[in-house]
Amino acid sequence: MQHAMPRLTTPLVRDGDALRAASWDEALDRAAAGFRRTIDAHGGGAVGCFSCSKASNEVNYLAQKFMRATVGSNHVDSCNRT
Repeated sequence: MQHAMPRLTTPLVRDGDALRAASWDEALDRAAAGFRRTIDAHGGGAVGCFSCSKASNEVNYLAQKFMRATVGSNHVDSCNRT
């Protein structure tokens, strides 16, 4: 039986073609900057959100409220079809 690789404990960021370890602050700043570039170039509708059907109604409400009010997107799916 093959063993899976151990989980990452430090975020990785891409520099050119290589990945390197980064702080959580740097990784989150880069992710936020990527979302900002996409929203600025294509509008909020270019971003979507998957929420969890097993989360509370309150958590799913906050996810959709964040997407609609902050990001400007109606693309929210919580898979609540079961």
